Amino acid sequence: MVDANLSALSYTKKSPQTRASSRFARLFASRRFQVWAAQFRLTRGIVRREGEAMFDLVAGFCHSQILQALVKLNIPEILLTQEMSLDALATQTAVPSDRLKVLLSGGAALGLLKERRSGHYALTRRGAALAGVPGLADMIAHHEVLYRDLADPVAFFRGDVSTELADFWPYVFGADAASDPNITSTYSRLMADSQVLVAEDTLAVADLNSVTRLMDVGGGSGAFLAAVAAEYPGLPMSLFDLPDVAPAATDRFSELGLQDQLTIHTGSFRDGALPLGADMISLIRVLYDHADETVSDLLDSVYAALPAGGRVLISEPMTGGDTPYRPGDAYFALYCMAMRTGKARSKDEIAQMLQNAGFDGVRVLPAPRPFVTSVIEGVRSI
Repeated sequence: MVDANLSALSYTKKSPQTRASSRFARLFASRRFQVWAAQFRLTRGIVRREGEAMFDLVAGFCHSQILQALVKLNIPEILLTQEMSLDALATQTAVPSDRLKVLLSGGAALGLLKERRSGHYALTRRGAALAGVPGLADMIAHHEVLYRDLADPVAFFRGDVSTELADFWPYVFGADAASDPNITSTYSRLMADSQVLVAEDTLAVADLNSVTRLMDVGGGSGAFLAAVAAEYPGLPMSLFDLPDVAPAATDRFSELGLQDQLTIHTGSFRDGALPLGADMISLIRVLYDHADETVSDLLDSVYAALPAGGRVLISEPMTGGDTPYRPGDAYFALYCMAMRTGKARSKDEIAQMLQNAGFDGVRVLPAPRPFVTSVIEGVRSI
């Protein structure tokens, strides 16, 4: 009985730090304190900034819908060609001018558009970037699937939703799921377009000068390898992916006149060993599509396929781990959860999985835009 009482006491007793944190939370939640702080000269700026940040969270869904409407109406592309008046845009988009005015003003409030004194609408720098980033508009447009999956967020987090996104990307369930040419075509196009930025940031920090052959596992239509070929002319490369996905890389490299530089291997890394012969294996946005057990098995296969001194290169969006990071923890983590097979991981988690597979010299490379991708490298020392 004494042990049970001590156990209950240790469970309910709060540390001084916890008690102080609770007191501060109750203080900030107090309406009386909020009114006072909003008027006090030294705190009113903080109150305003926190209030605006909170309102942005509350209104975030509307912001995303404004963004999607602009993209689906092709307004950034239209304005990239020429500035236009409200009436001209209304005619081209078939949206009533009074309602389009609300959308355009919302786009201006989000920093994507601006209205000239002449009454014509134009893109801001941010809006021009939206129109110019490869694959971004297509990714935003397909978010309508994710929005439906998140329509009941409580059910989503409880795991009670049979998500549409898992049907949108069925290839992650195995090789047989990638046999529909329409599905693989959609997947390959989106992946290839969005791969441009990932490749840029990966190659900005990864040194491939000593590599004698690079094999890209899960390389799809060869977008990453094409970027490597431009950066490292003449480097022999291999691509390994599913039979209904990999052949698209042959067409890409033929168009570039690089077909002699690429060897295609087809198969599923779930089913057996990886081809030998490469001294660097890249996994570009592969791990977060799969569960821990699959990733562990894959890293074991990568280790077995590399010679002593061979390197593995991992590049994908990652969470912040102990310090949550908005792109990783408030977007990619949910996206992976909706896919129902994958998992967004932190740098530390991936580094530990590499070490468990036998890799040494694991290091995080300082990628320039972590919201695009983070990069980790490991070495097989023996």
